[in-house]
Amino acid sequence: MPVFELPLEELWKYQGRNPKPADFDDYWKRALAELKGIDPDVKRIPAPFQSEVAECFDLYFTGVRGARVHAQYLRPKKRNKPCPTLFRFHGYGGNSGDWYEKLGFVGEGVCVCAMDVRGQGGKSTETGNVVGNTLKGHIIRGLDDEPDNLLYRHIFLDTVQLVNIVSDFEEVDEQRLGAYGMSQGGALTLACAGLHPQIKKLAPMCPFLCDYKRVWEMDLALEAYEELRTYSRLFDPRHERENEIFTKSKRRSRKRYRNFYKEGSFYARSRDLHRGRFKNNRLNSDHQF
Repeated sequence: MPVFELPLEELWKYQGRNPKPADFDDYWKRALAELKGIDPDVKRIPAPFQSEVAECFDLYFTGVRGARVHAQYLRPKKRNKPCPTLFRFHGYGGNSGDWYEKLGFVGEGVCVCAMDVRGQGGKSTETGNVVGNTLKGHIIRGLDDEPDNLLYRHIFLDTVQLVNIVSDFEEVDEQRLGAYGMSQGGALTLACAGLHPQIKKLAPMCPFLCDYKRVWEMDLALEAYEELRTYSRLFDPRHERENEIFTKSKRRSRKRYRNFYKEGSFYARSRDLHRGRFKNNRLNSDHQF
């Protein structure tokens, strides 16, 4: 199997294979309205880990359907004006990582917030108040229920809630917000930016949770995508619900993603991110974020 099965010029224009639900926009309007009615009950607690350059906090808030979500939050100790802020999202089954990984950004004058996805390897709780990893099944959870009960709907809304909360902190410049992540983290970066208009810069790397039907057609439903194969084998062996399943999974997308290429917001490369800059601009409070 080639790395690219389509010519590059076609990939730039490719919009995906999953069918779009007729109520796509109404679905997300309804979801955001539900989120707006949630009392986040925010707790910001000084973390055991501290640094000469960063003040570190364990941040907790309530997401939709009652899950208690955790994030690491770091802010520069030395600041004389509101700071640009990065939101980091981790890969499938992982967690927010080690505190020291974010210190390079904080040393440049950037606040950093890294969320633990509910039900995965961090401190967030799944609904039912279970802390930690449920290992597998997240991408198919909710397929046999109403679309409003898809697990990734709730996770996507957690990213929005996180941005809502952090952007209200007095040390955060709400006009300079960015997001990044790899694999599942890349997908959550896209979802967060699609659902929250204040995310202006993003660096999604190898995004997971995208174009399920194309993965299926290429016979690449392996590793994390293997859940699709297992679900089909056990619950739809004759593939009678295939179109329904992929249509429902399309609800995890957001049409605003397509506009980022046109608007120039997708110019942050992973190489630049790890060097501490977006293109030619350093990530600090003295330059445009």
